[in-house]
Amino acid sequence: MSVTSSCLFAGLYYYATLLSPLSGEQIFGWRMLLTLPCVTLFMLVSREWKHVVQVFTRLRRRPALFLGLLCSSALLGTQQWLFMWAPLNGRGLQVSLGYFLLPLVMLLVGRLLYREPLSWLQTLAGVSAACGVAHELYRVGGFSWEALLVALGFPLYFMLRRRLATEHLGGLWFDMLLTLPFATWVVVGQHTGSQPFVQHPSLYLLVIILALISATAFMAYITASRLLPMGLFGLLGYVEPVLMLLVALTLGEHIQADEWLTYFPIWAAVALLVVEGVKHVLRER
Repeated sequence: MSVTSSCLFAGLYYYATLLSPLSGEQIFGWRMLLTLPCVTLFMLVSREWKHVVQVFTRLRRRPALFLGLLCSSALLGTQQWLFMWAPLNGRGLQVSLGYFLLPLVMLLVGRLLYREPLSWLQTLAGVSAACGVAHELYRVGGFSWEALLVALGFPLYFMLRRRLATEHLGGLWFDMLLTLPFATWVVVGQHTGSQPFVQHPSLYLLVIILALISATAFMAYITASRLLPMGLFGLLGYVEPVLMLLVALTLGEHIQADEWLTYFPIWAAVALLVVEGVKHVLRER
């Protein structure tokens, strides 16, 4: 599920460019508005709706939980906006670098805060990725705001969800529900909201496909985050930025000569994780 979600999210990264002339904000709005019904239908069919009922029950007993849910929704909404905005504004490589940093941060969170043990392959993968990160710090002295927003925002999101005990599809449903006011304003509240659809009727079908892909990716991602230890879940997250990097290159962005020493150690970490994943599957069997 983790690998499947990575492939689908990377596909969305490219798919956003097919929705021209919609802006990144408009794509984000349509994505949130149409993905929630898909997630709702899936949860009803798969009998996962009980998690939503559980959160509603907790809200009645402890209304202060709503503030935590608002923070969780804001963290997720910010990431989804950035994800749709970056490939349309030539910032794909910066965001993909943030996703490269993310598993390393998740690895540190899992080890230092949750005391999760690491295998020797996971440790070696983390060291290899850290070498790539260290080179990037040496090369430019820091990271762009897009990279830092991804690398630091997602760990806060997952830590908050664990703190709120909403690390399930019910929590995701509430996160998406609370983004609807802003998403609705973006889609409906702007004077030019319907104009692109009048000029390009095919956009109606394209935004529906966007929602289906997004809902499937979300559900696979959240399910994987619940089933896997945070360290392993974070390390498997390297699959997505590799694919996002390829998409950014396809869209015309370029890796400079002095950037290769950043990416090669990280790709080596990905290869080690593939070996770790095979060993994990065989061990579970």
